[in-house]
Amino acid sequence: MKRGAFLRFAGLLAVYLVVALPFKAMNLIPGFSDIRPVTAVGMFYGVFFGPLGCLASACGNLAADAFDDAIRWTSIAGFAANFLGPLLLWAYWTRVSRTPFALRRPGEMLRHSLAVAAAALLETALIAPAVAIVYPEVDAVLFAWSVFGNTAVFPVILGIPFTILLQEELGFRPCTGPRQDPGAR
Repeated sequence: MKRGAFLRFAGLLAVYLVVALPFKAMNLIPGFSDIRPVTAVGMFYGVFFGPLGCLASACGNLAADAFDDAIRWTSIAGFAANFLGPLLLWAYWTRVSRTPFALRRPGEMLRHSLAVAAAALLETALIAPAVAIVYPEVDAVLFAWSVFGNTAVFPVILGIPFTILLQEELGFRPCTGPRQDPGAR
């Protein structure tokens, strides 16, 4: 990895952990699910830092599990989901959408919210079955709802205003493809 990319990755990972760790104590299903406002950060990483941000989100989730002594076999599904969810959002805005990423109008916010919901469904589809298979004592339906709720609600309620602030006021530019510098500000 180039030094600049490594430093960017390390910075993204540190920010992820600073946001994630304080909320690890707010368990929904002890040892399996907690309140996770950090999911807003993961989606932001996907849009503004591309695949590197998606990797930082996945590694941050794994590291947060390690700090909380919650590494399980299902952490592999969590790693995959926390990479692929933000990657889906990045792919939507860089490959599918015919308009540049912006959240200035209600229609753009709605499209972004629908893309976030699709990413939340993907993450739920990866994590919930893994937990249901490996840990049959966990209420699979409640767990699936907690995963979907965390990954759909926080990126919309917290992520949209945060994204608007960073894009409009601080000049962050979305990662629009492999040729653009993914961390350009």
